Amino acid sequence: MLDLTREDGQGLVEYALILVLVAIVVIAILALLGPEIGNVFSRIVTVLGSQT
Repeated sequence: MLDLTREDGQGLVEYALILVLVAIVVIAILALLGPEIGNVFSRIVTVLGSQT
């Protein structure tokens, strides 16, 4: 009896879809929080620069 169903590539496709979804979520979060994160680092640099 031959099992002719091939499901080798199915796992790879699922991992690729998960990777794409994670990338989309990360990009969306960075797009929303990017300016605020930049402001935090700017404030840190300003505080550290004023102490010298």
